[in-house]
Amino acid sequence: MGREVRPVIGRVLPVGEDGLLVEVETADAVAAVAQTARSRLVAGTGTGTGTGTGTCTDADTDTDASAAWSAREIVPGATTVLIDGIEGVDRDALAVEIPRWEVASLAGGDGPLVEVPIAFDGPDLDAVASLWGVEAEVVIERLLATELLVAFSGFAPGFPYLTGLPDAWAVPRRASPRTRVPAGALGLAGAYAGIYPRESPGGWQLVGRAVDVTLWDSLREPPALLAPGVRVRLVDAGARAATSSSTAPAAVPAAAQSEPSHALEVVRAGALTTIQDSGRRGHAHLGVPRSGAADGPARERANALVGNEADAAVLETTLDGCAIRVRAPAVVAVTGATAPVWVGDVPAPHGSPLRLAAGQVIEIGTADAGLRSYLAVRGGVAVEPVLGSRSTDVLSGLGPAPLRDGDALPVGTAASLDHEGFARLRALAAAQVPEREEPASASAVCLRVLPGPRGDWFAPAALETLRSATYEVSGDSNRVGVRLAGPALERAATAELASEGMVLGAIQVPPSGQPVIFLADHPTTGGYPVIGVLDADSAARAAQLRPGDRVRFV
Repeated sequence: MGREVRPVIGRVLPVGEDGLLVEVETADAVAAVAQTARSRLVAGTGTGTGTGTGTCTDADTDTDASAAWSAREIVPGATTVLIDGIEGVDRDALAVEIPRWEVASLAGGDGPLVEVPIAFDGPDLDAVASLWGVEAEVVIERLLATELLVAFSGFAPGFPYLTGLPDAWAVPRRASPRTRVPAGALGLAGAYAGIYPRESPGGWQLVGRAVDVTLWDSLREPPALLAPGVRVRLVDAGARAATSSSTAPAAVPAAAQSEPSHALEVVRAGALTTIQDSGRRGHAHLGVPRSGAADGPARERANALVGNEADAAVLETTLDGCAIRVRAPAVVAVTGATAPVWVGDVPAPHGSPLRLAAGQVIEIGTADAGLRSYLAVRGGVAVEPVLGSRSTDVLSGLGPAPLRDGDALPVGTAASLDHEGFARLRALAAAQVPEREEPASASAVCLRVLPGPRGDWFAPAALETLRSATYEVSGDSNRVGVRLAGPALERAATAELASEGMVLGAIQVPPSGQPVIFLADHPTTGGYPVIGVLDADSAARAAQLRPGDRVRFV
């Protein structure tokens, strides 16, 4: 490994409360900048994951950024590197220091080589041949002869954006995306190739499929076969082309797990009830969303009310609630959206610990205000973690499947509560600041917006519109994002934005000009500009918005 002598780092832009987006002058240097950031982040630990802490020092810098610092994620994009969740250092000082970094150059042959057998029978093979002005056999020959490199991941866990194709071979995405692309499909879009790790919608031109390859396995280390920095050679699948086993493991239904004596039983799952904790951290560079509770503060309050650690897993239920039977004596609490609560047919308090006897049912009804309620049980919901988290991720399919009627859920062990201990929890509930009030239908929720980083992609009038207009929440919203309808935000730049890292609370603006607020299950990279980012409290408020609610940005 040598040293890069010319500058490779351009602008360093603020992202929300605790992130920086580092623009890199060439796509080839993105991996080197990301590796340099990781080496400084975890200096001396040898992990290189981007999830630990370390000391960042330079003899030629006089900024405070030489102190120890940490970050949740380091996410390569097409021509950027996102550093998100910065702690232990003044972010502005770090932004000044980053362009001074000596960036280690990475030779093209440094990464490990993975050969992927491909059956070239994709439905768009002839269309790509026509775009290239050659026969289909020539397309296959060119792809087999080209060594590719995983530049970054995104879209789905383990989805590799493969570089190495000449610019002259770039092809447009399909005018109408497919609603179903099978796992293992090899596609081309722009100057990239990519292989779908699991079935999903997609608009890439499909030329083949991987055979006898598991691209993503959450039990493997690393879980992604094709991680950033890996070199890829496509080989002809030959006789193995009859079948393909490149699918990712499906989410495990909660009822399929071992059934302990102390458990919860799902009597009524409702519209959508999932298991959520604080989410997955440190895997965004592999395309793994953060997930976790959409309203983190509400989940933390529920855990505090039953005496759990803050990151214990709870149930998150949407709009019409759920009903849960306890199979052993339990202490539970409900927070989040304002909704009626019953134990059996007796009304019970919201936002207070409740003792339940074995066999009793606690039910959360339809929310009067807000969207998501949280049910915590003392000991926490103890399903098996996936990549360090018990959270259900509706975008990627990681973690336990959404709950169904009849599912049984294990509960972790916790010290028993005597009368005095339960009284202390009741006193805690009484002393807590009341949960935020959700607005009446005629008013608007005010959400606080922080810098973009792509405010300069929009016309000045768009920024004024964002500050002054009122938007309405669309019925198409979910745990991935809140879609808004209202005045369009006019863009000054009409070019297509190269994919770059995305953060919780990002306000992304597609060509329609209608903003979308990213929630817990948002993709790790995206190709639409971000005009602003909500602060943490506003991101939690956004998770409680329901269709028809009105929103203003401040």
